[in-house]
Amino acid sequence: MNFKDNKAIYLQIADRIGDQILSGALIPDGKVPSVRELAAEIEVNANTVARTYDHLQQSGVIYTKRGLGYFVDPDAKEKIVTSRRNQLMQGEMDYFLGQLKAVGITPAELQQLYQDYLDK
Repeated sequence: MNFKDNKAIYLQIADRIGDQILSGALIPDGKVPSVRELAAEIEVNANTVARTYDHLQQSGVIYTKRGLGYFVDPDAKEKIVTSRRNQLMQGEMDYFLGQLKAVGITPAELQQLYQDYLDK
């Protein structure tokens, strides 16, 4: 896994797990790799993965079964979509729209670019 400098590693790992849930690679009530397994797989400290799992558990994306490990919450997909949508609308979209305005891209041009993207 290649990490970026602009975001904490544990959050990047959480995003990766979220992507796996959204793609169906991890299913509702399905087991999530153990802290040690995931740490070895992506070559990070187990404490970093433990922090990731704590974050995901607090977000309601995963839950624990005592003695069995971590599992995907049945509503994880909806929680991830809602969270990412809110993040996009509150932070990234404001910057993006500001940049569109600054370079003079019109709403019609943006609509066409988006439609072209969807048609790919």
